[in-house]
Amino acid sequence: MPSRKLAVFTIAFALMLGSATCHAQKAKISAKKLDALESQALTTMKAKADELKIQGVAVVSWVPGDTVQSWTSKMAVVGRLTDPAASDGKGNDLLAIAYAKSAEMANTLKDSGTVQGRTPMTGEFGWQGGVIEHLADGWLIVAFSGGKSEDDVQVSRAGMAAIKGSL
Repeated sequence: MPSRKLAVFTIAFALMLGSATCHAQKAKISAKKLDALESQALTTMKAKADELKIQGVAVVSWVPGDTVQSWTSKMAVVGRLTDPAASDGKGNDLLAIAYAKSAEMANTLKDSGTVQGRTPMTGEFGWQGGVIEHLADGWLIVAFSGGKSEDDVQVSRAGMAAIKGSL
């Protein structure tokens, strides 16, 4: 009798494992499709930045799964990569700022600059301009840097809206 229970358990486990494997395979997005969707988001972000008459850097990142362990990202310069030096002698590296916003979102799983009462970690600025959304198969992180915070958020939201339904 125990061997029969073991056989039934083994078959049930194999069926469950096979079902989970099939589901996981369906859930994965191909690199080719991801590249096309990230490009689509960047194109939309460029158009929104043009509409708002701002320049900067757009970044779109895809995090597969429920926790941030890796991501793939694509960026585009929208007019300029940096701001020239101001009176303090320092300029702004807009790509670094966009990635800092993205990194903050990867850590908090909240839109950049929106977590109240949280002191930004070294490397973070706590600036708004990035949006994050948990989708069925992972996290979509979209950030823009170059305009005022509220404009950066609008550009990021446009990029998010352009592709979130396709992921």
